Amino acid sequence: MAMRAAILRHIRVPVLQTLAPASTASHWQRWIRPMSSHGDDHLQKEEVIERVLSVVKSFPKVDPSQVTPDVHFQKDLGLDSLDNVEIVMALEEEFKLEIPDKEADKIDSCDLAIEYIYNHPMAG
Repeated sequence: MAMRAAILRHIRVPVLQTLAPASTASHWQRWIRPMSSHGDDHLQKEEVIERVLSVVKSFPKVDPSQVTPDVHFQKDLGLDSLDNVEIVMALEEEFKLEIPDKEADKIDSCDLAIEYIYNHPMAG
């Protein structure tokens, strides 16, 4: 499923539109499918929340019972900046994306991680 989604993000296949009568549609309109910048496989927010929380709960220094969508890594979980970097790296691996250093430095809570990943077009 992930491979299919990755391929479909980059390939557009002409699909015959059957809703328009052939006599009124030009030859090209029948063969061109409307394209959008976001694929149909964009992650649902609930899935992003679930996966982010799972990554944070699985971090060795974290008590899983304290992890919520609005928990702060340092203030609430007592993690240091190196732990923060490791969590962001684990999130990159989980969602198959690369977070630029400037953006990664800003992600210091589950809420910010969820928002960043949910809004990232290549998160998978």
